[in-house]
Amino acid sequence: MRFFESQAEARRQTRRLLVLFGLTVLLLVVAVNAALALAWGLSWAFWMPGPFSLPARFIEINTAVVLLFVLGGWWLETSRLQSAGGAALARQLGAREARPSGDFHEQRYVHIVDEMAIASGLPAPAALVLPREGAINALAAGWDPSDAAIAVTQGALDHLSREEMQGLVAHELSHIGEGDTRLNMRLCGMVFGLEMVYRLGQDLWEADDEGRRHAAALAGLALMAAGWPGWMAGHALQAAVARQREYLADARAVQWTRSRDALGGVLRKALAQRERGDADRTGSAQVQHMLLLGSEAGGLRHWFDAHPPLAQRIRRIYGRPMAPLPLGGADRRAVTDPTA
Repeated sequence: MRFFESQAEARRQTRRLLVLFGLTVLLLVVAVNAALALAWGLSWAFWMPGPFSLPARFIEINTAVVLLFVLGGWWLETSRLQSAGGAALARQLGAREARPSGDFHEQRYVHIVDEMAIASGLPAPAALVLPREGAINALAAGWDPSDAAIAVTQGALDHLSREEMQGLVAHELSHIGEGDTRLNMRLCGMVFGLEMVYRLGQDLWEADDEGRRHAAALAGLALMAAGWPGWMAGHALQAAVARQREYLADARAVQWTRSRDALGGVLRKALAQRERGDADRTGSAQVQHMLLLGSEAGGLRHWFDAHPPLAQRIRRIYGRPMAPLPLGGADRRAVTDPTA
């Protein structure tokens, strides 16, 4: 893998996608104004025969309201995610602090987190474990490196060698160092703001307890018609940005470990688990973008996946397709070994 070229390409693609995200917000403003103007025109033709005209400041007020919902929703959701902190957010998913004094695998994991933090030049994040998850996976959480946390599943501790665990931790440290956790939180907030426009239209469209719709129902239908494509486009762009950051983190992991087999072995063992049919229940849909491995979907749903297909990530690391690796067990050396 040419990791410097891969990192540069991932950053270029991210910038392009973020520009498209901004254009999506502008197009939503235009679409809402057009839809509400159409709704106003239909209402005018029904109730007020005569020359058509829009109310004073129609476009300015609509634009301000849409931006208030989008940016206000972004601020609210981002503030909520930021206030939790990395370790607290991981604990909400069932993680606990690693216990290096009582378990060899967790001791090795904590040592690797410290080593890779030195290699990457970052503060060592909190090391946590998801003890009830048998699938190989991990996540990074936190607004910035000072409050970041890495959590790995029990399956990763059980099945990965020391070199592979280094690759996994290096991947998650890249997300922290590159600001991906902060970027993902901001994009989640922006998508939440786009959703609020659609939800406003949904509330206006809904009938009351007696099954009657009010005069604002047509405006609600117009907001839903304009807001839904914007919301879906925001979801798709958020997922596309997340996929590029996965490629960037993969390249960083190869750079810091100087080994394709470090992270490559992790992905190939995860591929073996999936081909065997082992379910991965790590996290909910809201935190899929934070995970090392997401739930892959086919068809059109692929546009909303926050992770590239496993086989594609493996091919980019090795330059060719590679077969899955047998899971086996993690290597074990004496607990007294300081490099364990």
